Amino acid sequence: MDKAKILIVDDDADLRRGLNLRLRASHFDTAYATDGFSAIAMAQKERPDLIILDIGLPAGDGFIVLDRLQQNATLSVIPVIVLTARDPQHNRERALKAGARAFLQKPADNNELMDMIRTTLHPAWPGTTVSAQSDR
Repeated sequence: MDKAKILIVDDDADLRRGLNLRLRASHFDTAYATDGFSAIAMAQKERPDLIILDIGLPAGDGFIVLDRLQQNATLSVIPVIVLTARDPQHNRERALKAGARAFLQKPADNNELMDMIRTTLHPAWPGTTVSAQSDR
């Protein structure tokens, strides 16, 4: 079976590198986008199995990205985990209503993030382990 591909959408180069290392060590393929505009283009090009999306992005914030993903029949089926430093009190509900499957505050616990990724991908990727879903 092919590896699941995860599109990381974040303008923080250090965060992208760190996520890339963790995901590749867990046998995922990765792709990147650094702003809202390139996020949609990369999603169309790469057809990822999951998107990890920051809210605070240049060239269209994460809410614009979520909206554009939902408007595209092909892209709307890709699950999205929002990973952001933005205030969860104002943004969690908005992100979930906009189509995100989960919301995590930066800095996220590595184990919690990896469990959320595996849970979100299951059952499409049977080789992944399942734990309790969290939308913290």
